[in-house]
Amino acid sequence: MTLAFSGVAQANTIVRISTNYGYFSIELFDTVAPVTVQNFLNYVNRGAYNGTYFHRLSKVEPEVLQGGGYRFQPFVGPIAVPQDPPIVNEYSVPNTRGTIAMAKFGGQPDSATSQWFINVQDNADTLNASNNGGFTVFGKVLGDGMVNVDGINQLPSIPLGNTHPETPLRNYDLGVVKAEHFVTMNMEVMQRFTAAVSVFESRTGVLQTSVDGGETLGAYSLTLTLQPDRPNVVFRLDADSLVDLEVKPVGISTFATSDNRLRIPYLEVHNPDSVSSFTNVVLVLSDAANWEFTLESFQPQ
Repeated sequence: MTLAFSGVAQANTIVRISTNYGYFSIELFDTVAPVTVQNFLNYVNRGAYNGTYFHRLSKVEPEVLQGGGYRFQPFVGPIAVPQDPPIVNEYSVPNTRGTIAMAKFGGQPDSATSQWFINVQDNADTLNASNNGGFTVFGKVLGDGMVNVDGINQLPSIPLGNTHPETPLRNYDLGVVKAEHFVTMNMEVMQRFTAAVSVFESRTGVLQTSVDGGETLGAYSLTLTLQPDRPNVVFRLDADSLVDLEVKPVGISTFATSDNRLRIPYLEVHNPDSVSSFTNVVLVLSDAANWEFTLESFQPQ
C-alpha cells in the first residue's frame, strides 16, 4: 500500500544542501527576488556549486557563513567558480537569522554573481539598504536546518590569505591545509521540503541518502541515479556527490561489505502530486566496477 500525503510540491523552489555536518534545505523566494533566484538556480542546475566549500565564517558582526566561490584542487589550491554576469540588486527582505543572501563587492550594489551567504545571526541592522544598497535575501533555511548550520558555525575561522581571511576548517592542526579540512557541499533541487534522510525524486531519477559503511568505508552523503532502459530497477552511484560526514544523521542508511547490500531504513519517494514512503529498502551491489545497485526488496508503508 502506498502512503500519499495531500498537496503538491511547494510553490517556491526547494534546494537541499548536503555538507560534512549534515544536510539542510532552503526555500527560495521565487517571486520576491526572481532575478536572484534564477541566477542561483543556474549555478545549482549545472552543478557549479557541487564540490565547493564554505570559504568564509565571520564571527563578528555581521555574522555570516559564506560559500559559492571556490572548490579546492589538491596540489593547486582554491579554484574559483566560473561566474555568470553580475545581476541587479533586489533587496527588500531583511537579513534575519536563517535567511540566505547574495554576497557582492563593496560600493557596487549590482555586483552579485556566484557567492552567497547564510545569516547565522540577525544582521538586519547592518546589511540593510544603507549598506551598499542592501544585500538581497532570496531564501531561508527550513525546519531544523539551522542546527547543522550552527554546527559549522562552531568551527574555528582560519586566515588563509586575501580571498580566504576567515575560513572554517575541520580537524585542522595548523599544518598544511588539505581538501579534507574544508566544509564541502553538494546541492540538488527538490520537489518539496522533507526532513527524511533518504529521498527519491521521480522527476529527476535521483536518490539522495547518507550511508554508513562502517570503519572501513566511513560515512558519506551521496546520490544515486536511476539508470534508464534496464530490466530491473538499477541505480548508479555518482562518485562526485560523495561528501564525508562528521556527524551521522538519525536514520542513516548502511552498507555492509559482508553481503554488498545497501539498506535504507526509510525512503521517501517524491512524485509530482504525492509522496510515498517505504521501509527496509535493500539494494544489492550488482556491478562493483560501475558502482551500480539493483533493487532487491522493500516494504510499502
